[in-house]
Amino acid sequence: MKFSKITLAAAALVLAMGAKAQNSDPIKIGFITDMSGAYADIDGAAGAEVVKWAVSDFGGKLLGRPIEVLTSDHQNKPDVASVTAREWMDKEKLQMLIGGTNSAALLAMSRISAERSIPFLATGPGTARLTNEECNPYAVHYSAFDTSAVTKVGAAALVNAGYKSWYFLAADYVFGQSLAGDAARVVKAMGGNIVGEVRAPLGNSDYSSFLMQAQHSKAQILALANTGKDFANSMKSIKEFGVDKTMKVAGLLVFINEIHSLGLKTTAGLQLADSWYWDQDEGSRKFSRRFFEKYKRMPSNIQAANYSAATTYLKAAQKAGTTDGKKVMEALKSTRIDDFFNKGYIRADGRLIHDMYLFEVKKPEDSKSPWDYYKKISTVPGEQAFIPPAESKCPLLRG
Repeated sequence: MKFSKITLAAAALVLAMGAKAQNSDPIKIGFITDMSGAYADIDGAAGAEVVKWAVSDFGGKLLGRPIEVLTSDHQNKPDVASVTAREWMDKEKLQMLIGGTNSAALLAMSRISAERSIPFLATGPGTARLTNEECNPYAVHYSAFDTSAVTKVGAAALVNAGYKSWYFLAADYVFGQSLAGDAARVVKAMGGNIVGEVRAPLGNSDYSSFLMQAQHSKAQILALANTGKDFANSMKSIKEFGVDKTMKVAGLLVFINEIHSLGLKTTAGLQLADSWYWDQDEGSRKFSRRFFEKYKRMPSNIQAANYSAATTYLKAAQKAGTTDGKKVMEALKSTRIDDFFNKGYIRADGRLIHDMYLFEVKKPEDSKSPWDYYKKISTVPGEQAFIPPAESKCPLLRG
């Protein structure tokens, strides 16, 4: 069969036009978090907005193609999170996914990302399972914390201070169970003992019966293995019933948003572990002032992590010269990160390694300005704070 030169030229033109159109298709980044529930304040719509800031600040394009950000509310339901993630990957041709809060929802998203070979950066889950028992080559635990790190830093400091008997009030789902479990292991390893534990459902508002059980335990420490509005509500009840007069209260994972809403009179002296604070350096203050101008509050560490995670992914894809998931992950794990959020690196198991800090909430008279809430007590190097490779259950560290 013979083809004329005109026919061949026309076919080549069609192919070239198709390739050009394909190459100009937008690169899609997805962001799924709690937009309306217990964790909306520490992430939510503001967390989605800073992802868009990161894209805009990067120039709005990657590898010559425009970047589009998709956002969704998982409603703290793992099935909703996984269905949304799968639909985006299959129908929208998603190239990268960021997951915000709720450990159970993000573990579900991580499994879908691994099936589709899509990089998944998780900025707000507490569970260490994401890069431990359930690690995979495409998941990155990009948050400022995990349950292992915050308990090694926070719980260890209290045991060293002489508080040996502990009672846990935990959120009754994956995150709360992981946080209480990790803290209990630290306490026992240091010679302390666990007197008891009670679990409250996510979004609970009445803590009276749980606190009565805690008081009857006669433990020295009442450890709150919850966060967000659950932490705030339990702290209000603790003050109302005077529990803090007979037990020292420990917040195992506390966000600055809760400190602000509760006030320094309620939270002064509370010790907490974190790796980022809005006032820790000039870069952090610059980002936080920008955030404050729009939202009239300072950002949480999750919201700061969202911006950093999006930027880090875009830089890695640019370095790799492709959005191919495997090659981008190789670039992510071979690059040092140095920005306002953290100075660290992504380990082979996907855990972002960075320093952790022990903070103490200031007394009202020591706070010099609005949102001036924390005093740094100590620094713990990331290699000590997070699960060491020798203790990890992740096979990616055995390669």
